[in-house]
Amino acid sequence: MVITKDIISKYKKAGKISKECKEFGRKLAIPGANYLEISEKIEAKIRKMGADLAFPVNMSVNSVAAHYCAIENDSSVLKEGDLLKLDIGVQIDGYIIDSAISIPIKTKKHDNLILAAREALDNAVKFVKPGIYTSDIGEVIESTIQKHGFKSIRNLSGHGIEQYNVHAGYNIPNYKSGGKFKLEKGMVIAIEPFATDGRGLVTEGKSSGIYELADKKQTRMYRDVLNHIISTYQTLPFSEREVSKKFGRTKTKLALGSFVRAGILHDHKILNEKPGSHVAQFEYTIIVDDEPIVLG
Repeated sequence: MVITKDIISKYKKAGKISKECKEFGRKLAIPGANYLEISEKIEAKIRKMGADLAFPVNMSVNSVAAHYCAIENDSSVLKEGDLLKLDIGVQIDGYIIDSAISIPIKTKKHDNLILAAREALDNAVKFVKPGIYTSDIGEVIESTIQKHGFKSIRNLSGHGIEQYNVHAGYNIPNYKSGGKFKLEKGMVIAIEPFATDGRGLVTEGKSSGIYELADKKQTRMYRDVLNHIISTYQTLPFSEREVSKKFGRTKTKLALGSFVRAGILHDHKILNEKPGSHVAQFEYTIIVDDEPIVLG
């Protein structure tokens, strides 16, 4: 796979924006801070810096492992003792940086769990090169997390990335899966260890309010909404609250529900570990090379 200098430049610019916005989010994440306000401030900053969203900001707290997206009029606030996973997607011309950090909210009780996820990512990155099996990366992640006394979440994984495609057909497991998929030079991947004091498995909960185009087939109902989604987001995930700003809450809910039932949209679910548990996550986007390019 060949990636041109121009494409690498776009990835690097998006990665720089991602890093700055993660640190911006870290400063916003204090007790009493509202999820919606934090999310919209980060999303606005991404756009102000010359990029766009690859997906809406995810703010998943404690046992919620992934895909919590602030909804319209969301009243949820961060509390002292919380463990926040802040997952940010930045794209320039469809070249995507998918990156995440874990933030303790005025507490040190999650430090070991955060360290486990952080070290797992750092160790995995050192292993990336053309020809390596993705399962071997998973083994490094799992063994690092287990060394700290925690579990790797086995049914969450990293993934390939392509232009305008956040999840591109293959996974980077977080355990030794035994798979024989090899990385190739020029691939773009996201590695994202999830460490937990829970079961090491997530289950689907309610709708996250994040949707993604699954089929461009036309419909007689709500064509204006569908055309807006296709032209604005293409194949990238988007939030219900953003569409609501253009079409209103009622029409948006009816339209999105209709599109999901017709197979036009995929409805992403909130992913939960067992109640009372905690999850830490870190994530980088990487261009596979003899000297891998770590972004975001």
